[in-house]
Amino acid sequence: MKAGFVAIVGRPNVGKSTLLNAVVGEKIAITADRPQTTRNRIRGVYNDDDCQIVFIDTPGFIAPRNKLGEYMAGAALGALPDADAALMLIDRPVGKEEDFGVDTLLEKLRALKAPKILVINKTDLMTPDEFKRTYERWEGSGVFTEIIGTTATEGLNVGAVVATLKKLMPEGVRYFPEDMITDRPERFLVCEIIREKALHYLRDEIPHGVAIEIEKYEEKQDITRISALIYTEKKSHKGIIIGKDGRKLKGIGKSAREDIERLLGTKVFLELWVKVKPGWRDSDFMLGSLGYGHTD
Repeated sequence: MKAGFVAIVGRPNVGKSTLLNAVVGEKIAITADRPQTTRNRIRGVYNDDDCQIVFIDTPGFIAPRNKLGEYMAGAALGALPDADAALMLIDRPVGKEEDFGVDTLLEKLRALKAPKILVINKTDLMTPDEFKRTYERWEGSGVFTEIIGTTATEGLNVGAVVATLKKLMPEGVRYFPEDMITDRPERFLVCEIIREKALHYLRDEIPHGVAIEIEKYEEKQDITRISALIYTEKKSHKGIIIGKDGRKLKGIGKSAREDIERLLGTKVFLELWVKVKPGWRDSDFMLGSLGYGHTD
């Protein structure tokens, strides 16, 4: 029996959460084409007859601009030291990926004794020549024991990533029950679903300043009643989130409710409210109350 932990790191929007969802076969991490979609570490558990791999999805690594950014950077780097293997994702052809995030991550990975795997994701968006040059560039870095090309949205070569990691896992026992795919509680997943829908519905300048807090969560035999707050930093953004005649907020709520019902397996009554909290991303109290106060 083999069992171990794998840290997934990389820049924002390279497909870390998409890969995690593909590996475990369920949507446990939200996805969107926006930076800062993933804010917390999210553990996804892969099981088969002779192996358990606990994947740790981390926030996209960028230079912090506020206390929330500092928390996210800490969550990304903090997952590496205790990992049995590290998986770094990139999604751009060679010559386009050098920036603060990649350079800093490479420094940390060079110092890591555990095996490092590079995943070149979104290969469907690269020409064969771009992929070849990208592969050769990273092979020459001397950091990675193996390089694998994937298209996580299509499941392409996800099995090869898992097979490679299985060989690297140490002997051990399962850390989680075989039927568990994440250690995150349902309330956390509900918050993430609501935030994902907000990311899809709102303008580019708003999502970074949006957070979700559950006010009421009542489970009954035939229905779950949920009341949640959507926090935004600016008064002008409140109207945008609500939309004309409340249409945008209703759209967020309807889309979120459908996904939450699939998650919980029950009917859901969902109420959403919008509240202005200026500067919450730099407030230790607010970050702590929203679950961003420490890296778990």
